[in-house]
Formats: sequence, C-alpha cells, structure tokens
Amino acid sequence: MNVNESVGVDHSAEAALSHPWTRYVAMGDSFTVGIGDPEPASPGGHRGWADRVAEELSRGHHDFAYANLAVRGRLLQQIVDQQLAPCLSLRPDLVTLSAGGNDLVRPGGDPDALAAKLDSVVQILSLAGATVVLFNAPDTGSSVLGRIRSKVAIYNENLRTVAARHDAVIADMWSLRQLNDPRMWDPDRLHFSPLGHHTIAAMVLDSLNVQHTLEPLSPKPLPPRSWREARTGDLVWAREHLVPWVIRRLRHRSSGEGITAKRPLPGPVFGPGVPLGCGEGPPGGAQEPVRS
Repeated sequence: MNVNESVGVDHSAEAALSHPWTRYVAMGDSFTVGIGDPEPASPGGHRGWADRVAEELSRGHHDFAYANLAVRGRLLQQIVDQQLAPCLSLRPDLVTLSAGGNDLVRPGGDPDALAAKLDSVVQILSLAGATVVLFNAPDTGSSVLGRIRSKVAIYNENLRTVAARHDAVIADMWSLRQLNDPRMWDPDRLHFSPLGHHTIAAMVLDSLNVQHTLEPLSPKPLPPRSWREARTGDLVWAREHLVPWVIRRLRHRSSGEGITAKRPLPGPVFGPGVPLGCGEGPPGGAQEPVRS
C-alpha cells in the first residue's frame, strides 16, 4: 500500500470534519518541510506530516488556507529571525512550531537556553490569537537524536513547561512508540519516511482532537538480521549520511543554504486557486477541494 495515498476513504460521502481553524501556518526546519517523504507534485518536492495535517483540516472547509514557512537546516534562532514575522503577517489561527533539533545535535546545544528562547516565541504567537502546537523529540535509538538522549529528554520537559504556560498543545513524539520501528525512518536515520510522516500526522490531529481519515498502518515485522548485516548497514549509513553531515558542520554550512520557504503564502490545499496575500483578511473563497 502506498502511504502517499489516502487510505480507505470515500471522499464523496465524507462529512465535514469539525474544527475551529481556517488558516494554518507551519514553522520549522526539515522535519516540517517533509524531508524523507518525497512527492514531486508537492511544493518543494516533499509532502510530509504538515501537508497531511493540512489536507485533513481542509476537508469540508472551503475557506481553509495553509502556508508552510519551514526551511531545512534551520537553527532555532534562524527560524525566529526568518519565519516569525512572516507567520504573524499571515494572521494564522493555528501554528505548528518544531524547532531546536538542529541545535541539540550540535556541540554545545543547551536545552535550557533553547527552551527559554522558544518560550518568548510561543508567547508572541499565543497573544496573536493562534493555537500553537509544539513538538517534542522522539525517544528512539534508531536516529541521530538517540545519541543525545539526555539532552533531548531535558528539552522535552522544558517544552511541556512552555506549553503549560501559554496553553499550547504538545504533539508528543516521545510517547509515540511506533517510531521505534526502523521503517518509520529515512535511510539517513535523521528524517522520517513516508510511513513516519503519516503516523506523525495522525498523532498531531489526535492531539488537536480532530477526527481524521488517516488510518494506522501496521507494517510486517522486519526479519531478524545477523550482527554482520547490522554492522554493514551501520558502515553504509556512516559513509553516505554521517560523514557528509559532519563535514557540513565543520565547514559551518547548512543543507538549507539558498532554499526558500516551502509554501510562503496561505492558499487552498487541494486543486487550483490563487493564494491569499499577506495583507488580506481571513481566508475565504477558496475553490472546492479537487478529489483525486
């Protein structure tokens, strides 16, 4: 089954999904861009969990609009500097914000300082009237984040404090045990596969208490691997993914250099339509979603 397709959904008979949001803006880095979930028809060539969430939120809501300001490789301060003002100018009533992961994997990444910086951003977004969704990091040894588990755990607890202070929603990837399955991850062990993005999108919608059509997918268990096979896989990963990543860090280069936001203007999720400009009022007049 292709997880890039909607699963078992009768769109013609689908009722409107009840929720209060009309304009959704996603902020973040490669996780929010959707790296690991290639889709040539999507802006930037990736689909990802944010697109999947927007697809579900738009069903039955003709005035729903979605923008994605994420750029791969961005650090938290870069996200604040480059995405916060554009986000506020779009006047969203729903914002997802995932940031800090690229900082944590670098030497000296301070989970307390990062959370303090994020706190002020969430306060600004909340005072602007948006429901804010924050992401904690997953608890898995299959990714690069598993190597800094203690820092990740501290950051996650700080995020819960930030969310409680500003009535934000936590999208809890730490408790999402399905992410322990290697097939949830891209071969680089840092980004998620299409199956991982699908699973995370469903979790986000559940966290927002929104009914959705994303059915859980249960892949067959992996066959057991010998020690030699596992070791060979580690060596291939190190050569193809880890070494290039380390070289970029040493050269102070980012994978997002020269890349712009994925969907800078809010517009209808499905089908043709003219994106709504930054200075316009609440979204309206979007075309009926085109079902494929």
